[in-house]
Amino acid sequence: MKEKYVSPLSERYASKEMQYIFSPDMKFKTWRKLWIALAETEYELGLSENGKPVITLEQIEEMKAFANDINYDVAKKREKQVRHDVMSHVYAYGKQCPAAAGIIHLGATSCYVGDNTDVIIMTEAMKLVRKKLLNVINELSKFAMKYKDLPTLAFTHFQPAQPTTVGKRATLWLEELMLDLEDLEYMIGQQKLLGCKGTTGTQASFLELFNGDHETVRKIDGMIAEKMGFKECYPVSGQTYSRKVDSRVLNVLSGIAQSAHKFSNDIRLLQHLKEIEEPFEKNQIGSSAMAYKRNPMRSERIASLANYVMADALNPAITAATQWFERTLDDSANKRISVPEAFLSVDGILDLYLNVVDGLVVYDKVIYQRFMKEIPFMATENIMMDAVKRGGNRQELHEKIREHSMAAGVVVKQEGKENDLVERIAGDPAFGMTKEMIEDLLEPKNFVGRAPQQTEEFISEIVKPVLIANSDVLGMTAEINV
Repeated sequence: MKEKYVSPLSERYASKEMQYIFSPDMKFKTWRKLWIALAETEYELGLSENGKPVITLEQIEEMKAFANDINYDVAKKREKQVRHDVMSHVYAYGKQCPAAAGIIHLGATSCYVGDNTDVIIMTEAMKLVRKKLLNVINELSKFAMKYKDLPTLAFTHFQPAQPTTVGKRATLWLEELMLDLEDLEYMIGQQKLLGCKGTTGTQASFLELFNGDHETVRKIDGMIAEKMGFKECYPVSGQTYSRKVDSRVLNVLSGIAQSAHKFSNDIRLLQHLKEIEEPFEKNQIGSSAMAYKRNPMRSERIASLANYVMADALNPAITAATQWFERTLDDSANKRISVPEAFLSVDGILDLYLNVVDGLVVYDKVIYQRFMKEIPFMATENIMMDAVKRGGNRQELHEKIREHSMAAGVVVKQEGKENDLVERIAGDPAFGMTKEMIEDLLEPKNFVGRAPQQTEEFISEIVKPVLIANSDVLGMTAEINV
């Protein structure tokens, strides 16, 4: 409908897979799975009244029959009356399962389905982020290895510095993503369910249901966790799981955004230098006014979304810090917005990152030309040492190189001409070297140190083992909507 606001995250940036994870369908189907898990647990623990089972297998089977067949219209109509989403869905489920209607949600509070579902959804979302992150790492490692030997000027303070290689520079992007992967995997492994602890986390309602049997009540959380595919529940809680959990998760997403932003900055600067460009499609328009332009719009979009994620990570931090005692409800509206949007944004970022890396264009001749314009200044010590070996005086030659370098700098900066330092030195008899002899010393690969070897070692020893262990999720391609 054109009359309603539509989030750009769903229309432009996030994938269908991530959108489904945060969809109402995923949410409410998970609620029903949790209600089934609770009923099964209560049945298996022998919940009874006057020797008669409170829950029967027939009721559980009835609930399972409608686990994925949600009568949304009934729930929506009911919510308009009672203003409570959980109880509206309990009512709607009961309409489909008349035999089980009386035992659905037995002993639980709203946070049983709400909070447990949030944990389940965040965990599934983190798994999708992990898959995409691994694919970016895979493609970037291929790029690093392909260009591990291609010398390029390095930059400190965005000023020409001691050379590196294009591949070695890519390992700097990779290393940050590997750190993000470590953080992400840690958080996935740390995820626990809230369990079923009641209105203030004391499990008082279950102690009542099971006639004060503490040992039986202690088993409830573990059984529910196992049925929902988790190892355990948080051992203590108020009505909700600690909102610090959301903050920890979004901090990991913020870290991914930081790494992607750094990458996008470097690509935009390299595209300005005409050394490396992001993909540019045949019919793509770079500017509405300047037809010749090839704007790095994908990298700019990465940066834009990354800024949002980094700022968004403040939301759960503030929410966690301002909760009162066993719970307040000022977390709810914020959680509904901040958590999904962080995941949808990171999803879009990783799709863009993968798309850019998969289509990077390297202009090696431009890289070489810029390298050769600057390298005479950086090679002066090598030239001086070679001249000393030929009988020159080190102190005298040092002063002459200083003078020639200053003069060449004037030619480049003030006159806008080519660097003529090589010609100046070759024309100075004190050095006893021809232009050809000096140019032999300027071979780019002589100035990159261990950059090629560092690249190989990093990829083979650090990155490759991770990729091999996760080969089953590799091979993704990223589809960009706009």
